[in-house]
Amino acid sequence: MSVNERGRPIAAVTLSDVARAAGVGESTVSRVLRNHGSFTPGTRDRVLAAVARLGYVPNRIAGALASTDSNLIALVIPSLANIVFPDVLRGANAALAGTGCQTVVGVTDYDPGEEEAIVRALLAWRPRAVLIAGLEHTPGARAMLEGAGIRVAEVLDIDGEGIDIVVGFSNRAAGAAAARHLIGRGYRRLGYVGHDLERDTRAAKRLAGFREAIGAAGVDFADLEITPVSSAMEAGRRGLERLLARRPDLDAVYFSNDDMAIGGYFHCLAAGIDVPGRLALFGHNGLDAARAAPKPLTTILTPRFAAGETAVRLVLGDGPSTVVDLGFELIEGATA
Repeated sequence: MSVNERGRPIAAVTLSDVARAAGVGESTVSRVLRNHGSFTPGTRDRVLAAVARLGYVPNRIAGALASTDSNLIALVIPSLANIVFPDVLRGANAALAGTGCQTVVGVTDYDPGEEEAIVRALLAWRPRAVLIAGLEHTPGARAMLEGAGIRVAEVLDIDGEGIDIVVGFSNRAAGAAAARHLIGRGYRRLGYVGHDLERDTRAAKRLAGFREAIGAAGVDFADLEITPVSSAMEAGRRGLERLLARRPDLDAVYFSNDDMAIGGYFHCLAAGIDVPGRLALFGHNGLDAARAAPKPLTTILTPRFAAGETAVRLVLGDGPSTVVDLGFELIEGATA
């Protein structure tokens, strides 16, 4: 793939590139990809290996749209059930007003394999740019994004190596800020309730930052409860119940996000646990529902709308690859 003097991609991987890499003609590549016509098993293997290595995506509209003329902005997000990602979409759409462009959305359900499949499907329509949540992708998805010849913005995380444009905040720093707040308030027996950390890498980074900060302060990390499901209030409620059954001595619990923390708050209400007198609760994201609770949740307010808006503005521009740290705000609620 060719790049300009600023290291940005300037051309998509083409059928010709694949043909040269595989040592065959373009017509042979076409036959292999369509699985039609004659070719040997060895030729097929060389072509498919070149496709995977270069991140080539067949053009489904065959020249009807060039990437620079497309009015599509692809947005790849983990969920629509969690308000975090619709907020990113709202910000993106706000920035697109009057541009003639529109978003097309793919939802991965936090599944890396599904993310790769969605990236492949969306790139086949040659969008003008791609916005995608997070920095961790499968090798195949990353190769396709790097080889697409279009702007790519990764949002809601800056802890890692980006492809082109990165817009968000440090999840590790957010976790550390939560730990320092709890320690500063005198809490010493700290636990954690979260959801599937292998899929939600941003939540995993927050937990890592949290544990590093309490370790640096000489405070022990007491215990954690991980539910192998997606984030949900019910998962937070049941997770806290199980954690407290093992460690009734805990005086504060950090949750992977506000959905989980609200569920934990519901458990405390049902079990007669005084918050924060008996147990402090700390969330993440600063959702409206968490701040409107009878005791507003202590949490981290994240810049979801601004992330979508800023990312679109940058992918539509002609600037260099960049990292934009939008920061976050610690909300001192009534639960910690």
